[in-house]
Amino acid sequence: MTDQLNLPFTSESTTTDVTAGVDLTGKRAIVTGASSGLGKETARALAAAGAEVTLAVRNLEAGTKVAEDITAQTGNANVHAARLDLDDRASIDAFIAAWNGPLHILVNNAGIMALPELRRTPEGFEQQFATNHLGHFALTLGLHDALAAAHGARVVVVSSGTHQVSGVNFDDIHYQGRAYDPWQAYGQSKTANILFAIEAAQRWDGDSIAVNAIEPGAIYETGLLRHVEITPEFQQIVDNTPFKTVEQGAATQTLLAASPLLDGVTGGYFADSNVIEKSVTNPDGLAPHAADPEAAARLWDLSVQLLNQK
Repeated sequence: MTDQLNLPFTSESTTTDVTAGVDLTGKRAIVTGASSGLGKETARALAAAGAEVTLAVRNLEAGTKVAEDITAQTGNANVHAARLDLDDRASIDAFIAAWNGPLHILVNNAGIMALPELRRTPEGFEQQFATNHLGHFALTLGLHDALAAAHGARVVVVSSGTHQVSGVNFDDIHYQGRAYDPWQAYGQSKTANILFAIEAAQRWDGDSIAVNAIEPGAIYETGLLRHVEITPEFQQIVDNTPFKTVEQGAATQTLLAASPLLDGVTGGYFADSNVIEKSVTNPDGLAPHAADPEAAARLWDLSVQLLNQK
């Protein structure tokens, strides 16, 4: 399905470019992690196109201020904030229970990156895997009926090119026996994001729910680097990286969420507002370990099992 796409966008395209002429009036959207960075810009772009947007945020005070700012910028009064802590199952369940009616767009944008030391949730889950994958997995499954009720819903899962660093280590996901590595753990969680999108697209195709994964590219002006240790070596990488603006970085997820050019497209992986194919040799491609249908099915079953633990 994705191999027939010919999208008129580039790495320099912005959220304004990909939503030109798009009318989302009557559509309802949720964007996680929308109090700053790419989530904030995605929420703004969807609101500017006419959607009713809920900012799902950990800090409700900050999220409410952002929602008010978006309303002031776009003239769209249907922009709200609601509390969501992806590390807290009770918070996720409360968010799901409070949602009424159909949901047309879900952008799983929130995330943490490269925690310098191993952290665990109260359940014993490694923090990056828990936040970036399990929290969004629980949220999306809990909102399935609302998505199905939209008759053409879209789920956008924000991954990263860093998925290349690691597949999902099913023998020791939570670093019980192996040495912890911040970037390996981040890469594992980002691979999990893609595998989730692949499996959900297959399972939910009959429900008219499209699920796609994206990578935004390198964007410096976000809060994602707040945990990263800025060593001289890392600073050299930063200095040599062609960073995108926030408006460019949020373009791909906004495109997948909003554009009629993506009607009926599901199970794909996108970057620079274009589809990215699986590649063994291209470091900018989709790593084979993130496109493995057997791993995707295994991760789904394991995720359900982990979330059902008491």
